[in-house]
Amino acid sequence: MSQLTHPMESILRMNRMPHIWCPGCGIGTAMTALAEALNKTQIPLDKVAVVSGIGCTGRVAGYVKLDSFHTTHGRAIPFATGLKLANPELKVVVFSGDGDLVAIGGNHFIHAARRNMDIAVFCVNNFTYGMTGGQLAPTTPPPATSTTTPYGAYEQPFNLAHLADSAGASYVARWTVLHIRRLTKSMTEALQKKGFSFVEIICPCPTLYGRRNRIGDGLQEMQFYRDNCIIQHGADTRTIDIKFRDKIVIGKFVDRERPTFLDALNSRLLEALGNRYEPYGKVTENADRN
Repeated sequence: MSQLTHPMESILRMNRMPHIWCPGCGIGTAMTALAEALNKTQIPLDKVAVVSGIGCTGRVAGYVKLDSFHTTHGRAIPFATGLKLANPELKVVVFSGDGDLVAIGGNHFIHAARRNMDIAVFCVNNFTYGMTGGQLAPTTPPPATSTTTPYGAYEQPFNLAHLADSAGASYVARWTVLHIRRLTKSMTEALQKKGFSFVEIICPCPTLYGRRNRIGDGLQEMQFYRDNCIIQHGADTRTIDIKFRDKIVIGKFVDRERPTFLDALNSRLLEALGNRYEPYGKVTENADRN
């Protein structure tokens, strides 16, 4: 009898399973969506690099059977930028959490989007710092409580989709881990899009955020997503803030064409220097990604 294999075995390190995430956490589901998206794009896996930072989501880099890098807190995007510029043939993926990417890493986030770096950024947003104790995150919606705001959050949180959009991202979408097929399709589009692609993944954290705010376990939070998410493609990102226990607008919001960082660099230097300049990364930047 032939030995059974896992359908994601070509991408995931099965010898490291089971994973460390809590029961009800959606990060494993998001990682499955990434694996399926990579299968759908058929990008050669030896041309894929996954970069993550610190936190629960940052552990993804250790579970993928790809070139992967577990960077310091907040530095996933500059590390990914360096990889892309050093080897433009790579499809560079950043997979990390809201605290890592838009708190300590927020400045890197907006400038990579502004430059339109050719990387795909997948941000798991669970509204808290899940690994370090449930502190207030830049996405925690008031008046949700955290270990550092026991009487309720009072700071205005980031609207991540609008942050990416206004900074210049080429592709912006938001889905929950409940919407697994739509999430997988969106991640597939983001991987194939030229430029800075951003997908926000709304995800339960039942151990800290859900329990502290009496939302319930992961299944109960998924039930909330089912009952309260509104799909609105092309929505004005200025109007889709996530409020505590309120409707969540999801969908694909931005899909536009802009020159990538390397495109803009080559264009400027060719104009300035003419045939004295040999375009950097021209062949690989314009190559068919499939």
